[in-house]
Amino acid sequence: MIKAQTLQDLFKRYRRPGDLFYSCVCLAFSLFLAVNLSSQTTWASGTKLLAQPAFWPYAAVITMVGCSTLHLISSFVSPKLDGRWQEIGFWFKSVEFAGWFMIYVIIVPQLGYFPTTIIFSVALSYRLGYRSTKFLGSAALFGAVVVIVFKSFLQVKVPGGAVYEYLPNGLRSFFLTYL
Repeated sequence: MIKAQTLQDLFKRYRRPGDLFYSCVCLAFSLFLAVNLSSQTTWASGTKLLAQPAFWPYAAVITMVGCSTLHLISSFVSPKLDGRWQEIGFWFKSVEFAGWFMIYVIIVPQLGYFPTTIIFSVALSYRLGYRSTKFLGSAALFGAVVVIVFKSFLQVKVPGGAVYEYLPNGLRSFFLTYL
């Protein structure tokens, strides 16, 4: 067993590129949760500590703040590796798809679930490099099948698109119910 002589020895580890940035983001997020915790949970009078509605959220967030702080400290005392900005750039590439999803969620109430799902299935396939008609047709078919399964068979309630209001009555009710 190796004994740590200094604080740096205690927290020494092999750091990966982007680790400092990641630890800062984790600490900022956990502090954000800690600051807002009192407005999101309540303590009930006359209830045992472990049965309190706020106990486990507080325990989790306090643990998160502590672990994030330790992670940040260990990132500072570990040797710096090259490639931090390439790693951060790689992380931000994945945020693009969260943006696609947010745009999808915003457009569904306007255009409707059926056309939006087909359009986004094809657009994402195209974005990922699948540009042949075979792949784009498969993406459109997949989008249509997803909508039909969710709306018809699983009966998931998805709001109808504002554009459906311009359809004739019989067609509009069909689109609102099944597509």
